[in-house]
Amino acid sequence: MNLLEMVNSLWLSTGVVNMSAGQILMIAVSLLLIWLAVKKGFEPLLLIPIGFGGLLSNIPVADIAGAEGFLGIVYKSGIESGLFPLFIFMGIGAMTDFGPLIANPKTALLGGAAQFGIFTTLIGALLLAQHFGFEFGLREAASIGIIGGADGPTAIFLTARLAPHLLGAIAVAAYSYMALVPIIQPPIMRWLTTEEERRIEMRQLRPVSKTEKVLFPLIILGLCILLLPTATPLIGALAFGNLVRESGVAERLSKTLQNEFINIVTILLGLSVGSKLSAEQFLRVETLGILLLGLFAFSVGSASGVLLAKLMNIFSRDKINPLIGSAGVSAVPMAARVSNKVGLEARSDNYLLMHAMGPNVSGVIGSAVAAGILLALIH
Repeated sequence: MNLLEMVNSLWLSTGVVNMSAGQILMIAVSLLLIWLAVKKGFEPLLLIPIGFGGLLSNIPVADIAGAEGFLGIVYKSGIESGLFPLFIFMGIGAMTDFGPLIANPKTALLGGAAQFGIFTTLIGALLLAQHFGFEFGLREAASIGIIGGADGPTAIFLTARLAPHLLGAIAVAAYSYMALVPIIQPPIMRWLTTEEERRIEMRQLRPVSKTEKVLFPLIILGLCILLLPTATPLIGALAFGNLVRESGVAERLSKTLQNEFINIVTILLGLSVGSKLSAEQFLRVETLGILLLGLFAFSVGSASGVLLAKLMNIFSRDKINPLIGSAGVSAVPMAARVSNKVGLEARSDNYLLMHAMGPNVSGVIGSAVAAGILLALIH
């Protein structure tokens, strides 16, 4: 090979020659996600790894997200296998205080209501398949619907078992909507509530004993074993992490789960999810349909919690601020923070964060239960 041929070969291997219009577009989308994380503070722990994974996956020639690339290897090991969702649930359990839910158990109903978006979207996906030619069967529809729980690990866990060919698109949609909670939820909350309802002040929660907190993860796991064994991988991981936290005798394990362990898994999971932002996988009509259905599912889930809170106020003596109903989607703790923020806008001394954590953590359990139900019915 002479010098001219070598130069030509080198030129033909550059990104300038091999970059497609789709890759340029997806790189712009990835940079937008990073900008939202850095400039706007929207879930930076998720959006920075996802956005950077998207950048790496759209580099031509290198095939970083391919089967032999490092992102492809991480994706296969952690997401396709279903390990990362279970690891994340262990960390979430160790970071979560179920005290607000134990102190006010009726808020669990709000977390349950938020799962309504899952099942309405399942029907919507089937209708799209019937009338618009999308290739969505019951397995695909169930996997798309779970996006409405705003729980990325649960969405990955269920989709890996029911519709692994949609795993990339659903993982991207689920984590994107989790990160965009501060944009999506407030307009829904304001539209469905009056100024007077947003100003409702809730009574301080009662103290919860250590015994109650230690027994809680064991009780929910026991109920799951008896009634819905298909949900026990997720509920079991959550219960284990929470028991380590509340036992008070395993502080090193608790701190590890809350910090190093979940941080490492979040980095790897975010990069892996971002690897599915490659142009050839993402820029398809099917993927766009999943994104739209996921947005619908998330919106319905947020609205359902608010509407149920309004309904409960008709029959309850102790009024519930309907804003905490939107926290029933399990984007912990961002959804609870958004409820608190909108409440403070209506009344500067109305702190709803701890009240919103009740439906928020019940939403985590609810989405796992919904996934278990779908697995039991379909798998």
